[in-house]
Amino acid sequence: MTATPDPTASSRAPLAADEGWQPDRFLDRYQVRTLPLGPDPDGEGPISATLVRAGATGPEPITGAVLYVHGFTDYFFHEPLADFFTARGHRFYALDLRKCGRSRQPQHTAHYTSDLTQYDEELTAALDIIGAEAGDVPVIVAAHSTGGLVAPLWLDRLRTQAPHQHARVAGLLLNSPWLDLQGESYLRSYPVTMLLKALAAARPKEVVPKELSSAYGESLHADAHGEWHYDLTVKPLGGFPVTFGFLNAIRTAQRRLHRGLDVGVPSLVLRSDKTHFSRAYSERVDVADAVLDVSQIARWSGCLGGRVSVVPIPGARHDVFLSREAARERAYREVDAWLTRVAERRSEHTHDSDSRPEETLR
Repeated sequence: MTATPDPTASSRAPLAADEGWQPDRFLDRYQVRTLPLGPDPDGEGPISATLVRAGATGPEPITGAVLYVHGFTDYFFHEPLADFFTARGHRFYALDLRKCGRSRQPQHTAHYTSDLTQYDEELTAALDIIGAEAGDVPVIVAAHSTGGLVAPLWLDRLRTQAPHQHARVAGLLLNSPWLDLQGESYLRSYPVTMLLKALAAARPKEVVPKELSSAYGESLHADAHGEWHYDLTVKPLGGFPVTFGFLNAIRTAQRRLHRGLDVGVPSLVLRSDKTHFSRAYSERVDVADAVLDVSQIARWSGCLGGRVSVVPIPGARHDVFLSREAARERAYREVDAWLTRVAERRSEHTHDSDSRPEETLR
């Protein structure tokens, strides 16, 4: 069993602002910074994470920053999402987690971890770097799919273990978060849970015997039926295989979320209005979540804590910001309105704190 790490801990020395940025090999006008993480707790050699920084700048002064976390079989490539935030005065950063995207090395099992709490290290390091570069501005944590499970659990721990760092975060934006295991109900039963734990302990990197569908990937990529360009070596159409160890880590994290969290900030959860699972591409895949069960997202979003808004986006794909134009534009409008509410609430909270008698602030 892997010990839960302190989210404030890091195996590297503190890095100064603007140290170590290099041009990104995937995106023009973007820079990357390697975050060394030392030996892999899961025994696959040295590991690191990669922080991506958008080169485009928006209006001055800077009003906030964004830390974006990708999903499984994913990496950051979605420039329009960054453009949306930079146009609103936010510095934009994205994190490719250990063994994912830009961070994966040949010896690594793609996207493998035996415990999602291991990601706390790079998430907190990224938050520190954003603070060093952008200053004392509110940070929006945005996350998709598996990242949408990782980020709330991290914020819940950060709130209690490092409240001074948590105070930098103003809001949590989740895009189709993976809050429960999709499929037949028996897959979530106690006997299957115990079997998965045993398989994860004995054969953690053995692949779960399940056929992978490329339908969702084909709906996205410009070389198939979509409009998006991205590198298929780091985001293959059919996805990377899922291992018993990784799936057990997911289920452990989902059970923790189901007991209830407090991320400590307002949350916006975006999802499609329907699910359509399919082995082969059809136009129905273009207007539904082909990866997760949206009813589960709706059910478990309340476990994030107070001030949660859940908005179904008609005709959205699994990644709502990669949907067809009408759906993604509606999603952006929802985010725009939510950002305004978050900023107003933060301003009111600051004003109320400033106006209290000194003894009440101690």
